[in-house]
Amino acid sequence: MEIVIDTSALISVIVGEPERDRIIELTKGNTLIGPGAIPWEIGNAFSAMFKQKRLTITEAEKGISIFEAIPIRYVAPDFGNVLVLSKQENIYAYDTYFLDCAIRHKAPLLTLDRKLMTSAQRLNVGILEV
Repeated sequence: MEIVIDTSALISVIVGEPERDRIIELTKGNTLIGPGAIPWEIGNAFSAMFKQKRLTITEAEKGISIFEAIPIRYVAPDFGNVLVLSKQENIYAYDTYFLDCAIRHKAPLLTLDRKLMTSAQRLNVGILEV
């Protein structure tokens, strides 16, 4: 089965947050897919964690190694659909990329982002509960 995984779930696995084991259990044996912006979002999340003093450069380097070992198939978004969904749901395009991916690939979304879950529910996108 294909699963759309978002940055919040990936960060949880990479930095060892409490949801880590459940996310690994849910994704094991499945194909992870997501928009090609994921690597940039991981970098942005790390930079935010630096500002919050939640992550050191050594931890980030280890995190990048973990991230690069996670097999993810990147898919191009349908930008027209992304913009319609962004306007409709009043959310950033970066979040809408994941919704577009899930809708077009008929795949459930794995996220820890409550606002994204709410939009997914309104759009009848399946959600994997963590």
